[in-house]
Amino acid sequence: MRPDTPADHITEAERLLRTAAQYPEDREPLLLRAAAHLELAGARTRATTLYDDLLAATPPPENPQLVKALKAANLWEYGHEAEARVIIDGIRATPPSDAAAWEIVAETLEAHDELESSEAAFSTAVTALIPSPDDEVPYPSQSLLMGRHRVRRLLGMRHDDWDVLADRLHTGSVPLDELHDPKRLWSLGSSDPAELQAEITRLRSELGSYRTALSRPFPVAVLLWPADELTELLAAYPELEAEYPTHEAHLTDLEASLRELASAGTPNLGIVQGTVPSYEAFAASESTSPSNAALLPQYATTLAARGRATPWPPSRTATCWCGSGTAYGECHGTPKI
Repeated sequence: MRPDTPADHITEAERLLRTAAQYPEDREPLLLRAAAHLELAGARTRATTLYDDLLAATPPPENPQLVKALKAANLWEYGHEAEARVIIDGIRATPPSDAAAWEIVAETLEAHDELESSEAAFSTAVTALIPSPDDEVPYPSQSLLMGRHRVRRLLGMRHDDWDVLADRLHTGSVPLDELHDPKRLWSLGSSDPAELQAEITRLRSELGSYRTALSRPFPVAVLLWPADELTELLAAYPELEAEYPTHEAHLTDLEASLRELASAGTPNLGIVQGTVPSYEAFAASESTSPSNAALLPQYATTLAARGRATPWPPSRTATCWCGSGTAYGECHGTPKI
């Protein structure tokens, strides 16, 4: 059951903080989730303290842009607008590298009626993170397209190629233009039953989209073993050789599995990287042997839940997930015939 009251959110935040102390290698994603629960509980000053702790940590956070964006959004909500604006201006002055950080910045500006600035932030992120409207769109970048569509609709701007792409990716029963219609709320004051029923249908569609997103707090992840880790794993547990005949076959199977999941309509796919010590510790926590192949998908899911997943697919020009240093479109992004 999801937390519903401030006390529930505080309890969940405390649990996440304890987990972060138990798994220091996953401290950043766990503390970010704890801070989110503190914000929902109204403990915004305490949430800011967690963001500050992450930004001051050694080594620094893996995603400082995301931490700064979350801190700015939180600060603005409890009266620290000037400080929030400074942080947001700093993020916008750097080239976008993370979809989530830029989405938070743009939505924060939107929430405070800075619609032109919000549209500019969305557009900067979209054009930087998606090579072209004809390319594959990584799952984290899809919400940028939806947010940009919404803000442009509020501003009364004409559709462009990115808006058309957002329309195409939208899977709800109600078209995006209807969901994002700035006049739709006027119907709530209507006494016409047909208008009210139409608005209820649109709200249910939008709620369904939010529930779908909330039902996947982490990606559906597959497990990647770097070459040296796989060699060590198989030397210690030769029973797993049936799962991994060679490292090259492992990489090929991984890409094929992801493509199969994607073709079946599974959203929010990701890759988690395994290590032998981490896997052995997980096996011990499950009171089973690391040689048990059934443990591998559970290990992958646990790593994903702790924020260790890298979204798939990357853009075709991004470095391939396999570690080759080659662009994805020239490596595993090219289907093998």
